[in-house]
Amino acid sequence: MSLPDATPPEPPRQHWDSIYSSKTSAEVSWYQPIPALSLSMIRASGAQPSASIIDIGGGASTLPDHLLAEGYRHLTVLDLAAAALHQSRQRLGPSADQIQWLVADITTWHPTTRYDLWHDRAVFHFLTDPAARSAYLATLKNALNPGATIILATFALDGPERCSGLPVCRYSPQTLASELGPEFTLIETATEDHHTPSGTLQRFLYCRFTR
Repeated sequence: MSLPDATPPEPPRQHWDSIYSSKTSAEVSWYQPIPALSLSMIRASGAQPSASIIDIGGGASTLPDHLLAEGYRHLTVLDLAAAALHQSRQRLGPSADQIQWLVADITTWHPTTRYDLWHDRAVFHFLTDPAARSAYLATLKNALNPGATIILATFALDGPERCSGLPVCRYSPQTLASELGPEFTLIETATEDHHTPSGTLQRFLYCRFTR
């Protein structure tokens, strides 16, 4: 894992609400019209339409649109920014009622159900404080069924050092596996060169684990 030079406080809710209040979902740097690698890993996991899936930091991501289209019906999207979830609900229209939307900080959230698949392309690399990462992982473990799939996408070691004005942590498959610990088995890794709407290149690392 490559750490930033300094560890600031975790980003406040207002930071993300401000971003989504001033930009559409297609204007933020992490926007993907088709989250192809996430969908590929979810399919490879063998998750059935009955699987309970949660997208951490899903915000205004189009992932739930595609999962609904593929027949998944037990979907939850969690994000710190209510403004981001509002954009998704507006985009999906009546279909949004098929999804559970949660405004919460993943490091303090207490899940009331268990999930078969945990997806995160947006949050973990922003947790530069070791205590915040520990809290995230404690939540993850409390929220998952035995045998569950975890798909984590973070910035790769040669990815950007900052995103949205905030420092990030960068990972290799080995350092990400070390963060999760021996309870989780690394099954699949891939890298993605993500081109932001402004034309900047960001390299992501995707890792799929099982519990």
